[in-house]
Amino acid sequence: MLNFAIETARDAGRLLLEKYGRELHVSKKGDINLVTEADLASEALIIERIKSRFPKHAILAEESGEAVIDGHSELKWIIDPLDGTTNFAHGYPCFCVTIALENNGEVVVGVTYDPTRDEMFSAERGRGASLNNKPVRVSRCEGLSEALLVTGFPYDIKRREDFARHLTQFLLQSRGVRRDGSAAIDMAYVACGRFDGFWEEGLNPWDMAAGVLLIEEAGGQVSGYDGSQLSIYSPPILASNGLIHRQMSAILQ
Repeated sequence: MLNFAIETARDAGRLLLEKYGRELHVSKKGDINLVTEADLASEALIIERIKSRFPKHAILAEESGEAVIDGHSELKWIIDPLDGTTNFAHGYPCFCVTIALENNGEVVVGVTYDPTRDEMFSAERGRGASLNNKPVRVSRCEGLSEALLVTGFPYDIKRREDFARHLTQFLLQSRGVRRDGSAAIDMAYVACGRFDGFWEEGLNPWDMAAGVLLIEEAGGQVSGYDGSQLSIYSPPILASNGLIHRQMSAILQ
């Protein structure tokens, strides 16, 4: 299953690179939420591969919504064919393909592929996390004051009353905060130690599924803002190296 996910993500990533930097048809799913022909082409490729190889598996995809091929299947593929669509549409090279496999409600396989850097983050439940086939671990940062954090801005930010307060506190109490526009890449970077912590509201299962597994398998921690058990279907999410988790949670509550 993992090798299938890796191969499929690579092929979808190549397709994105072929379209990257070219004039694209762009439409809106909301006031600022975009979808391009690249999203749709990448998703079509991934879904076709899954249907061909695993015709009875269920599929949850960003652009298609939930397309259940077999309603009784305990196995569900959760895919985001282009995470970072706005970046992609503007020519900003921070976007990826992310694919996860859920077995009876538990994510057991996850991959996030950044085609611009040819970086493949992958994980399988109980077998650790890797970057281009080399094992990765979360950082060893123990204090929030020394941490480099990352977040995303929700599309409905005007209705998120606590967002500005959280961002301000993290800016004041950490070494720095970044915002790159791809939650899947942000979480992969926590898994490999580039970032020490991540928080975000308003995400969808396809944004988080692979990243949650990557972080857990790399020795990190994921939860709700209050430290409660996370469901990828119920954001917001707090993710960290585990060592600064309580410090971050204290700000988010």
